[in-house]
Amino acid sequence: MGRGASLREALLARGVLAWASVEWHETLVSTSDRLKALARAGAPEWTAVAAGAQTGGRGREGRAWVSPPGGLYLSVLLRPRFEAVSLVPLAAGVAVAAAVGELGLVAQLKWPNDVLVSGRKLAGILAESASGAGGVDWVALGIGVNVSIDVAATAPELQGLATSLAAEGVVHPSPDALAAAVLAHLRVWYDALGTRAGSVVEAWRARSAPWWGGLAEVRTAEGVVLARLSDVDETGALLLDLEDGGRRRVLSGEVVRLRAGAGRRERG
Repeated sequence: MGRGASLREALLARGVLAWASVEWHETLVSTSDRLKALARAGAPEWTAVAAGAQTGGRGREGRAWVSPPGGLYLSVLLRPRFEAVSLVPLAAGVAVAAAVGELGLVAQLKWPNDVLVSGRKLAGILAESASGAGGVDWVALGIGVNVSIDVAATAPELQGLATSLAAEGVVHPSPDALAAAVLAHLRVWYDALGTRAGSVVEAWRARSAPWWGGLAEVRTAEGVVLARLSDVDETGALLLDLEDGGRRRVLSGEVVRLRAGAGRRERG
């Protein structure tokens, strides 16, 4: 059975094709680039693009996302009609963590868009949007998961920093079954954003990496800030406790380094 047929079978088994359409490609430059073209052409919500490999995959800030065969590369079109659009990446993180949990692994979430297993990056999420006169017109939500990729051979610079489902002991992991599970969970948590957005924030907090209270370097558009990681707020922004006793709210940025010996505390 080819990958396209295998993906369709997995989507049918989860009931996903009742409300989503998924376009399959053996290889694409970028699933998100293809999806954005479909969005501009008027494609409906829950149109998705999946590929077996990407030649020009991207992560945050335009960084290359190594995308050889053996990964899940999926982009989903959303047309939110609710206020909590900023929480879409958090909802996606919860969905990916839930799908990975079905395989017996415990996934943790690192703000703003990483999914970790055993403290190493398993998946990344990238939400790109376009706005019109009425607000956000569409969101292209890109999800990349290392399924059976040999990280050490593919990207030696990421050895010890990244992992895969296979490396974590999942036997014969299927990117197609994972894609169907991610979409099924994403539908649940995305729908929650329109009715009970606070539950999405709580679900993200419950799965967050145990770094709260740790002293970290956070890269923002204005520069690097040294502060203690406090929480995420109701909009998904990162809250920082500054050394001068103040508090800073970061809407977009990246935790670039968690200082050793910073006295991390687990969330209760």
